Amino acid sequence: MIIQTAAAATLLAAIATTFTFLLIYPTPKSSYHSLFTSPSLSDNASISHHLHTLTRRPHVAGQEANAEAAAYVLSVFTSSNIKTHIAPYQVALTYPVSRSLKLTPLPQDPQTQIEFDLRQEVYGGDPYADVADEVLPTFHAYAKSGTVEAPVVFVNYGTLEDYLTLEKMGVNVSGKIVLAKYGSIYRGSIVQIAYEAGAVGVLVYTDRKDYGGGGGAKWFPDEKWLPPSGVQVGSVYNAYGDPTTPGWASSEECERLSDEEVEEAGDVGKIPSLPISAADGETILRAIGGKVANDDWQGSDDAPVYRVGPGPGIVHLSYTGKQVIGRIENVIGVIEGEEEPDRFVILGNHRDAWTFGAVDPNSGTAALLEIAQRLGKLQKRGWKPRRTIVLCNWDAEEYGLIGSTEWVEENRHMLASKAIAYLNVDSAVYGPGFWAASTPQLDELLKQATQQVKDPDNSSQTLYQSWVGSSSLPMIGRLGSGESDFAAFVHHIGIPAADMAFGKGYPVYHSMYDDFIWMQRFGDPLFQRHVAVASLWGLVALWLADAEVLPFNYLSYALELQSYMKDLEDELSGKNVNLTPLFKSIEELEKAAANINSQREEIEQCKANLFTRKKDHLKVRELNDRLMMAERTFTDQDGLLGRSWFKHLIYGPSKHDDYGSVSFPGIGEAIEKAKSLKTAESWKIVQHEVYRVSRAVKHASQIINGELT
Repeated sequence: MIIQTAAAATLLAAIATTFTFLLIYPTPKSSYHSLFTSPSLSDNASISHHLHTLTRRPHVAGQEANAEAAAYVLSVFTSSNIKTHIAPYQVALTYPVSRSLKLTPLPQDPQTQIEFDLRQEVYGGDPYADVADEVLPTFHAYAKSGTVEAPVVFVNYGTLEDYLTLEKMGVNVSGKIVLAKYGSIYRGSIVQIAYEAGAVGVLVYTDRKDYGGGGGAKWFPDEKWLPPSGVQVGSVYNAYGDPTTPGWASSEECERLSDEEVEEAGDVGKIPSLPISAADGETILRAIGGKVANDDWQGSDDAPVYRVGPGPGIVHLSYTGKQVIGRIENVIGVIEGEEEPDRFVILGNHRDAWTFGAVDPNSGTAALLEIAQRLGKLQKRGWKPRRTIVLCNWDAEEYGLIGSTEWVEENRHMLASKAIAYLNVDSAVYGPGFWAASTPQLDELLKQATQQVKDPDNSSQTLYQSWVGSSSLPMIGRLGSGESDFAAFVHHIGIPAADMAFGKGYPVYHSMYDDFIWMQRFGDPLFQRHVAVASLWGLVALWLADAEVLPFNYLSYALELQSYMKDLEDELSGKNVNLTPLFKSIEELEKAAANINSQREEIEQCKANLFTRKKDHLKVRELNDRLMMAERTFTDQDGLLGRSWFKHLIYGPSKHDDYGSVSFPGIGEAIEKAKSLKTAESWKIVQHEVYRVSRAVKHASQIINGELT
């Protein structure tokens, strides 16, 4: 009995010691991070199932099928032990009512008139033929309703440079309908530039050379290319968020602009426009005479010779749309942080699609659901994040980043004070080849994370190795464009952000052929690229959520700004603009970044001492706050000149292409205007913009240093 009691005491002592050890030295979070990316938790079959379920029907924002998709996302989040809710908004959405397109190739002979059926053809054996009628008629969201008839002018991709070329050729588009190719700039910019040039209507088509594989190529379902009847639909709205609530959230009883006020703001289509197929585009091109277009404007080898016009072909274009105030639903899942619940690491992807959306966006949605399920499994094994992780599935992105923008506007102040970073994945997989973009302080984090994930197309190397390829360093893009839901976080609030995917662009974009079969055959047959995106996306989130000291490196930011200054110097050579203030502020940022990196290293070295760690808890928190808030200082409350919603002075979209990312957008726009006006006053505005940026960069240094002047 004594022996048994002694043994029991020994066992209890051992258990107590073990328990005490676990309390003081809990399972390292890094072990959970390794588990997150391990094959035991990843599941390509589950991702495939999610994608198949999400893409059974077309699911445009505001429609029943998209609400059903939201319910599916909510159910997966909830079943993964993630507290989830719907954040709804009532927003202005447009849908097509009627469309008509006719061509009279020879005006002197009306009998030659052709009427286009404007239909995307169902292919033989299409498993989605039974729901093909649910695909909306091809249209441009927020296009102006109206009827126009005029000769046609071919304008290549419809860029500003293309119109300058036409001007040199003696071609005037005023009063004409223009025919433009997709592929260079945002479709909304195509319509806006055409309007400013005096056109009365716009047709935008997908040229076979760009989307159809060129002459002689087979198309989907035999190959990846867009069929001749395929049409790229999309929005022509040139801003973000609900057009009727610019700058504030679209709740049910909110203030709204009238239709007249929305049109006066100038961000919706001002002339009728319509997207059309490659086949219809070529038919119209055959009816255009005039001078032969430049070689780089021509199509594939078997295409007709492209001429610029105008005419002789006459096009009759009629479009009627309707606007409704419809309900959209963001699905928000929250895993509350154990130690810092008031600090948020946010992951986001949108759910709504113009058609089936297998690539855009539901490859990303499937990856987000995979992350949710893996995080649920980690929670069952005892993991709890240090900081709060928020999973966001946005709605109405396709119309103009509406769901994410309304949410950011509604939560603006909380996000500005509590958000660590926003991690975006729109379409997770377009095809092979990894790419990423970020605000520069996240560059090193992305590089390190990709070294922990296997290349899905070559298991003998890491994702980082395939990303770098034959270069010495990977190419990391920047987030100045308005291409996806990171825009409101970066441009409006100043929150560090990243975006990532496999591939860049794909032929069946925004057409009815973007379905599960296309993904299964051409995008990611084994769904291993989806697995890799989920692993990387989730791992970056875990590192940001669990790291004691935030893994931000502002030295990368300083070096990036220095590289931009070289370009700016060249552009302003010989101009009376003083860049010294901006140079000095960037030097100060570099010093501040090096200083805070040293402080981080000191904290890392003290980790082994438990009592020191407890004592320095507030010091760590304060250092993290400086790292978190520095990006905010790159914003200015007045915003860009003429575009006040855009607050970020380092990155923003091009004024003439919402898909184009530019550095120092305010300075660039001022330079463009000054070169046009050629007045002393206009160059003074350039100088003012330089000072504005230099002040913002200086404020970033002050925040990073954490000291009053």
